[in-house]
Amino acid sequence: MSDKPDFEKIGASVLGGELTLKECEVLAGIMAVSKLKDGEQLVSERGTEHTLFVLVEGELKVLSESDGQSKHVYTMKPGEVAGTRAFVDRTPRKATLEAKGDAIVYTLEPDAFESLLDKHPRIVYKVMRSIFRITHSNLLRMNQETEQLTNYINKTHGRY
Repeated sequence: MSDKPDFEKIGASVLGGELTLKECEVLAGIMAVSKLKDGEQLVSERGTEHTLFVLVEGELKVLSESDGQSKHVYTMKPGEVAGTRAFVDRTPRKATLEAKGDAIVYTLEPDAFESLLDKHPRIVYKVMRSIFRITHSNLLRMNQETEQLTNYINKTHGRY
């Protein structure tokens, strides 16, 4: 695989869902490729980088620190995106991302993305809509998991 992002893989991700292939090609032009080996960390919790990540091959473990121990929270699959909050708000990371097997991730820096504003505002608009949908989807998933856990603890709405 080359060190340049494949615009078709961007289009197949949740980030590029509503972009045309030509728009994906423009976006690929400002992205970078990060290749990870099994167990290698992409970013760590409380890190100050604001990069957005698109997983295109392999899996990433999302880890969160609690009581001094790292806990596995979620496993990302190809096409999923991480780092939306840090990318938009430019605040420290809330989780560690670690490769589960070899993985390839496309990265997008906020300044590079903002460079599209003048010549490609429609791409910026579509990507921001995607980031909103990704964040909303994550929130819905977390709310459902919380509800299921509450039902389990209170032994309601199901067979336990």
